[in-house]
Amino acid sequence: MNSTPAVLAGCAIGAGAALLIRELLRPQPALAAALRRTPPSTDPTAGTGPLTRDEVWGRWLLNHLGHLPGVRIPEKNLALLGHSPGRFLLTKVALAGLGLLVPAVVFLPWMLLGIGVPFYIPALAGLALAALLWIIPDLSVRDQAKRAREEFAHAIAAYLDLVALKRAGDAGPTEALERAAAVGKGWPFQRLQQALLKARLEKVAPWQALEDLTEELDLPVLEDVADIMRLSAHDGAAVYTTLRARSKSLRTELLAGQASEANSDSEKMTAPGALLAVLVMLMIAFPAVIRILTT
Repeated sequence: MNSTPAVLAGCAIGAGAALLIRELLRPQPALAAALRRTPPSTDPTAGTGPLTRDEVWGRWLLNHLGHLPGVRIPEKNLALLGHSPGRFLLTKVALAGLGLLVPAVVFLPWMLLGIGVPFYIPALAGLALAALLWIIPDLSVRDQAKRAREEFAHAIAAYLDLVALKRAGDAGPTEALERAAAVGKGWPFQRLQQALLKARLEKVAPWQALEDLTEELDLPVLEDVADIMRLSAHDGAAVYTTLRARSKSLRTELLAGQASEANSDSEKMTAPGALLAVLVMLMIAFPAVIRILTT
């Protein structure tokens, strides 16, 4: 039996599937670099341009699958990272489809060659792989959002000091918040600039804009800044000492969290280190044990 056509057909199917998945899963640009290149926009029509093909497919999937019980969209994490829910769902569907397709492509040449493979084996393998790949984007977004919130917390610690210095220089609450945000160049400061600029355009209090940003992105550390500045505006309280104390306590919390994470990572390395030591001792003792057993 000539197996060349079957092998060529399997190769063609695999190559086509790889090209399709590669087209759907184009890598995301670096968020920090993109935000540094993109200044805050004051155009109310920004973001209303033509949608890309991925965004169109993502919105279609979101409208048809977003209400299903097993589909969970981490909207706050995606908003923090600057990713669209439609693109996120499109990635999940594409990865799940890849998981369903890979076992079929792997077992297809065997079936064409007449090698008996039960049908349920690739089916079960495809379902298991699809389920695994379905949750990978959720785990990735969760870890990225966690790191982004930690980075934002470090930026807020510096922002509190900057606001305190502006207030010590007799700047008003609104002016202190805006001028302190204009000093930084990272993406957390750009988010603050955008929120404060939006508050100025909508003629609302800047601390209200910070509270809205806290609710939108789930950033509890930012709520302290809003509360302190609200008290300063309404009660005329001297907030320099309060801001510096909150900045110091926030840095202490961040250092404690980093130390705890480092200790946890060190404990995770204990078991592999012990296993390696046991393997080394077995390798050293193996010749002597074999000699004793054979004499």
